[in-house]
Amino acid sequence: MDPVIIVGAGPVGLTLALALARQEVPSVVLDEGPGKDEPRPARTVVLREDTTALVTRLSGTPLEDLGARWTGWRSMRRRQLLREVVFDDAGEPSPLHLAQHVLTNALRAAIADEPLVKVATDSRLDAVEQERSGVTAHTRGPKGTWWRGSYLVGCDGPRSTVRKLLDIRFPGRTAVERHAVAALRTELPWPGQALLHRTPPWRTSGPSAGEVTARPLPDGVWRLDWLLPPGKDLVTPELLVTRIRETLAGWTGGTTPPYDLLDTGVHTVHHRLARRWRVGRVFVAGDAAHLLGALGTHGLDEGLRDVDNLAWKLAPAWHHGPHEALLDSYQTERRAVVAARLRAADQALPVLRGGGGLRGFVPGASRGRDALLTEGHLGQGPLGAPGAYADSPLAPRHLEHEIPVGTPPGTPVTDVRVTAEDGTFVQLRSRLGRGALLVVLIAPGTGVWDRKHWVSAGIMPRLAAAVTALPHAAELLVAEAYPGAPAHTVLLVRPDGQLVTALNGVRPADLYAAAEATLGGKDREQSEQAEQRTETEAQTGSPAR
Repeated sequence: MDPVIIVGAGPVGLTLALALARQEVPSVVLDEGPGKDEPRPARTVVLREDTTALVTRLSGTPLEDLGARWTGWRSMRRRQLLREVVFDDAGEPSPLHLAQHVLTNALRAAIADEPLVKVATDSRLDAVEQERSGVTAHTRGPKGTWWRGSYLVGCDGPRSTVRKLLDIRFPGRTAVERHAVAALRTELPWPGQALLHRTPPWRTSGPSAGEVTARPLPDGVWRLDWLLPPGKDLVTPELLVTRIRETLAGWTGGTTPPYDLLDTGVHTVHHRLARRWRVGRVFVAGDAAHLLGALGTHGLDEGLRDVDNLAWKLAPAWHHGPHEALLDSYQTERRAVVAARLRAADQALPVLRGGGGLRGFVPGASRGRDALLTEGHLGQGPLGAPGAYADSPLAPRHLEHEIPVGTPPGTPVTDVRVTAEDGTFVQLRSRLGRGALLVVLIAPGTGVWDRKHWVSAGIMPRLAAAVTALPHAAELLVAEAYPGAPAHTVLLVRPDGQLVTALNGVRPADLYAAAEATLGGKDREQSEQAEQRTETEAQTGSPAR
């Protein structure tokens, strides 16, 4: 079987290569560059809890060692502190902030030790051909050649060649926001805390009053972003230095503190969404499929979630042949989630940036605006939180014994401690991304006993037999507790960490039907046959023939 061709060696493409390798799927990464990134301290990424865990799990590198966890969040308007959030281990998870080239280098280092991934540098795509059995891609450059693949994924950014070659429309809005950006080393009065300052008092009128954001990086470095007025006015070095000096002076009491300017730039935010994310054996992901980022949201999070969603669906298709419904669900699920976030941002933009209309005169409107901006920056609410696949075509229907728990179906599971099949205690999230479904039994009290004492007792043999009978590889885990789940609840979790269903006890037919639906097919007769096999195995202690 030919490898998967991945076009683009940014964070999304490299993460996809590692995610596929984790499921024993080989890939070729076509990198149009020399295989290394230029250090740009002003080009940074903010990752949420789920995407940080994903990259850490795949790369084997603790990203916390490479970036800065915010200790808190401050939101100000003029001189008034509107909101302060303190991050700690017991409360709200802190975003992780790091330079993009540092993230990419960590992914490249992991790929260097991965035999299932080949990186072809100086390879710029210029043609794609596909037929029923595979995909052929041509690259030009010093190493120009033809590449043969089973599937091809375009992770090649906003100007995606893959998207253009397939004639996929990419409608949306241009220059929704523009920011002047600077990375500098200095000391600010709130070490470790990110700050959003709207209408700072040293800029008292006009559209240039705007807002400024400060986000900490390691080693005393900060990234500062100034919202620019609409238009295409040139951001000169003199203008940027003036902004830096007046902002630092305003924050530190009137005198500009010492600072070391490391890097500058202009960040322009576009909002676009590709019409199609799959054409036959070719897919698009990341910035090739969507652009977003206004109001503090960050597009890389969604690109990494594209990877997490697509990799586990490509793996069974690569190993066992086409799973059309499963592959189609990538576009259905991911495009709907990103579209919802874009709609939320587009609806909020006139309220937050327009400054006109009745809403501007409603008491408390400024606090409402602050709440929306905070959600975007902290990964909360419709602007920032991970989306739900509640209407997924893979969602099982009409399960007789389904019950509600603290996690709605189609949303990420809570990262509780579980007992693995070898008896070790691990976090649930550490078992994701291996291509297997996860079946989690909620069994209070098991954590204080050696696994050998309860693995063959009670409902465990029947559940183990049901897991063995599933139509896809699955791992059985046991948790002491799960939010909102009573004892003996059985959770079915997708390889990307989304909850499929929660059942009130061992229900082999429902479990099989849910697993079958998750793979893109539903067959009640097979579910009932699986239940009969489960009963036979549980009674005899050996697999039914």
